[in-house]
Amino acid sequence: MKSLFSFLVPGGLILLLAVVLIERGLLSVWLPIVSAVFPLLVLVAGLLLGWRFNRSRLFFALLLLAIADRILVHFENNTLFSTDAGKLAFYAVAILLPLNFAILSIIKERGITSPSGIRRICLILAQPAALFILWHQFHHKIVGCLERPIIQASFLKHLPALHLPQVAVLAAILGYLTLGFRCYRVRGPIESGFLWALTALYCGLLMKGPGALSTFYFSTAGLILIVSVIEASYVMAFHDELTGLPARRSLNEFMLRLGNRYAVAMLDIDFFKKFNDRYGHDVGDEVLGMVASKIAAVSGGGKPFRYGGEEFTVVFPGKSWQDALPHLEQLRSMIDSAGFVIRARNRPRKKPDKAKSSSAARKKVAVTISIGVAERDTKHSSPQEVIKAADKALYRAKKAGRNRVSI
Repeated sequence: MKSLFSFLVPGGLILLLAVVLIERGLLSVWLPIVSAVFPLLVLVAGLLLGWRFNRSRLFFALLLLAIADRILVHFENNTLFSTDAGKLAFYAVAILLPLNFAILSIIKERGITSPSGIRRICLILAQPAALFILWHQFHHKIVGCLERPIIQASFLKHLPALHLPQVAVLAAILGYLTLGFRCYRVRGPIESGFLWALTALYCGLLMKGPGALSTFYFSTAGLILIVSVIEASYVMAFHDELTGLPARRSLNEFMLRLGNRYAVAMLDIDFFKKFNDRYGHDVGDEVLGMVASKIAAVSGGGKPFRYGGEEFTVVFPGKSWQDALPHLEQLRSMIDSAGFVIRARNRPRKKPDKAKSSSAARKKVAVTISIGVAERDTKHSSPQEVIKAADKALYRAKKAGRNRVSI
């Protein structure tokens, strides 16, 4: 449910709002003005944001949207489909935009003014130039080739693709498959933003030609991408990339919203430095991820955070340390019994036909945590004081032999 919500918001919500505004006629009077100002605001804000945050994919996507929109607007409604030049422009936009979006969703951020970024800008600008050259060299053939059906079937004529040729429908399918796969694998706000932006693009392309409506939907696609970048920046600032838990900044903000009754637990992985030195930082990161996954499932309404290094924090709103204690004991016992399996470095990439029971291939090591817990009271009235008290209790748990909970 949480993954579905993060997929629908904010991209799906922005697109839904745009569709409601158009279909309900709420922008009918102001649409010409909105379509004149909205694209410029989105373009300028997006380009500045992409440059300042070093988000080259946003920069390139907005550049593509602006070029495509201006190409379509160049043709009036009565010439877009009545002339070969207008048809070619529309078909090229319908084919190239989803493919470009699919590529942008895959490539890594390499900067805007870097050599890689300059090459990508040149490739984007080369597309309308190539379109212009193709038109002047093969204008009597190219439109007919694009309109030629790939699959001969009568039922395809009744599909609600309107004026899109089959090659454009194929490009749309490839674009959606690529973006959908990226959303499933990465599950990040930028990946879902590209998918919703592509949907907004087709809302604009399936209008009856260029104009205020198509420009509005193209600008909506740009707005979705801008918001997705902002959300991704928020996730990076408030969530720990390694463990997936909320980071310390999230903890500080969460503590400010608490009432007068809560308990705080500080958790630390026992002997983690020695473990890291012996098995390496890669294995250490895996241990952090394993422990974090257990802490994320803590019962009793506890809210987990990564405090820093091998330390974690669990906050129990509305509970005393007595209420939190059994849930912390259950968590400590669960991690203690789980352990961690270290596989040999020279293990084969593919699973062999016959499994080997060699202890050299798989080595299970003990992983335990120590926990200190404190609650808000008259002596510890501020969040910082409660955390400090829990940290002192954690120190006592370590001094008493580790793998235990101290109050």
